[in-house]
Amino acid sequence: MKPSSYLASRVLEITVISGENLRESRKQWVKKNAFVNIRTTDSCNKTTKMDKDGGSYPVWNEKLIVDLPMHAINLTVEVQCKTSYGIKTIGIARVLTSDFIGGFLPEDYLHFLSYRLRDEKGEKNGIINFSVKVKNAPPHTTGCASAYSQQWTAAPVAVRSKGSCEVVTGIPFYPSY
Repeated sequence: MKPSSYLASRVLEITVISGENLRESRKQWVKKNAFVNIRTTDSCNKTTKMDKDGGSYPVWNEKLIVDLPMHAINLTVEVQCKTSYGIKTIGIARVLTSDFIGGFLPEDYLHFLSYRLRDEKGEKNGIINFSVKVKNAPPHTTGCASAYSQQWTAAPVAVRSKGSCEVVTGIPFYPSY
């Protein structure tokens, strides 16, 4: 049985701003129809509209509201483009949630981020620019000192019995993560 905090989520306000230097292949620049797909889990996808004119420097300036599960450690930003052959992935960036949640900044701080995109071969293929704002961060998750003020609890434990001696095993964790 999963704790209720495992099922909870935060709401992110992500504004996909623009892309830079996008290529369909090593020699071919993106001409049009680029869009961005943001995933927080396998089941949570949000997509921007297509930029029909920007080419390899598309501009979206589109705000997406995304649910971020409390257990998520990253979100995936994927730039794709519609071609005559179908949908082609231009590049992917995996953004750690620690880049915009926690730390010294207030929970509703607007973070402007730029990430290098990598294609399916792992090669550099442009940059994605976007902003992130956590809309409803749970209490006691912001600030560096808050991590030390929370109480440790134990994960589900296993008890093994050998005669009169019992061994208890478990891993401590923070209940809010």
